[in-house]
Amino acid sequence: MYKTEIKSLRAGKLVDTEHVNTVISNYKKERWVQNSKHIGKEDSLSVWYSVEELEGFLQKVKDHGGDGIKMYFGAYGHENAPHELYCDRQTIVLVATKQKETASGKVVDKDLYIGSEKRNTILAYNVGKICPPICQNGEDTGLGITILDKGEEGIVIV
Repeated sequence: MYKTEIKSLRAGKLVDTEHVNTVISNYKKERWVQNSKHIGKEDSLSVWYSVEELEGFLQKVKDHGGDGIKMYFGAYGHENAPHELYCDRQTIVLVATKQKETASGKVVDKDLYIGSEKRNTILAYNVGKICPPICQNGEDTGLGITILDKGEEGIVIV
């Protein structure tokens, strides 16, 4: 009898301010400028959820046998934006997952579906506060401040 050992479910690690500033700055230079130009307004740079709602979602994931979360990048369309200001902007969708072993022995993190025999739906969470446009009183955390040279369009600080 063969028994496959599923490796640790840990994938991430704690990082410091320098790491955060670097990846945010890289994002702004490599993606955000082009995204903002494409949609004709500043794209979102962050999504905020309260600890209470995240804990509630995590508990629901556990209650349904989930063991992880995938965070998908998405964008609101005009038909599904929860607010007019969110149209075309990026968001983060949290999707519950459960590790499974495939027939070939590969371990994968499968999206978790819940429901009944008649209708299953993915267990997911979305519609946080995206910034921009909904930023906390215009406050800036200082994280990821980046000066971008937009050529003939000038310089912008984001």
